Amino acid sequence: MRLLITLFICLPLLSSDHIDLNLEPLQPITKNNTLNTKKVKLGEKLFFDKRFSKDNSISCGSCHILEKAGVDNLKKSFGVGKKEAFLNTPSVLNSSNNFVQFWDGRARTLEDQIDGPIHNTVEMNSNWIDIIKKLKLDAFYKKEFRALYKAEINKTNIKNAIAQYEKSLITPSRFDRYLLGEDTAITQKEKEGYALFKSYGCVSCHQGKNVGGNLYQKLGVFKPYYFKETKENLGRYNILKTKASKHVFKVPSLRNIALTYPYLHDGSIQTLNTVIQLMANYQLGRHIPKADILKIEAFLNSLTWEKLEKSSNEN
Repeated sequence: MRLLITLFICLPLLSSDHIDLNLEPLQPITKNNTLNTKKVKLGEKLFFDKRFSKDNSISCGSCHILEKAGVDNLKKSFGVGKKEAFLNTPSVLNSSNNFVQFWDGRARTLEDQIDGPIHNTVEMNSNWIDIIKKLKLDAFYKKEFRALYKAEINKTNIKNAIAQYEKSLITPSRFDRYLLGEDTAITQKEKEGYALFKSYGCVSCHQGKNVGGNLYQKLGVFKPYYFKETKENLGRYNILKTKASKHVFKVPSLRNIALTYPYLHDGSIQTLNTVIQLMANYQLGRHIPKADILKIEAFLNSLTWEKLEKSSNEN
């Protein structure tokens, strides 16, 4: 970890009028234009269908609210019977660019991830037999699945359609336009924040086109982070059962981070400013002056989906 941080600190800061993507730890994100649009539309309908829950009260979209950047801004979401989930809800936006799904990485693909909330007793508390039985009573679904999959409604095709929709939820930002050469897409303060984000070593964990989401990291690299010894705080340990995997989590994407509060796996941090200070302290072992934190925060705001920015400005 120290080697990675040193490497990025030593990278030269590029002038604001020239970006060489070959030298940048962050990469631009683009829409996926290879998806089957009809399957995407079917998946969208399924994503918002409350019949996936045992009591028909919640859908995938109940916790992954698109207008809130794919989260619900709650410390922990509530499932059937108002039961509280164990971990903070991660954003569904850009989730197809994560190398694994869930905080502990227990699902390799978006399709695999769907099984989790469906069977979780504090989320949807359902099962595929009951879900398919409900959907087969819907004439629209019967027609669409026959047309698009040449088959009756089944678990594999349902999961494929939902994953197709989720893969369409890609959110380019002003910062992406900046990386692609539009120098005026972000402000001078945001450019300075990006330079600091690199020089302080934040990119040792948050890099690539998803600004994270592509590796695991322990929470508490340079000094121990306080945890209650509960299952949800153990992270990868729940999968691997090794000492080294305790308190290790998938590094979250920072795209739309200004909107996806509260932060961390347990939703314990409310503000972006506070979580930047916490990460500097525990993950980098550094003190970052307040002025620099404000610039880094400005940069992180430039990662917000432009559609959401415009909507926010209108209200």
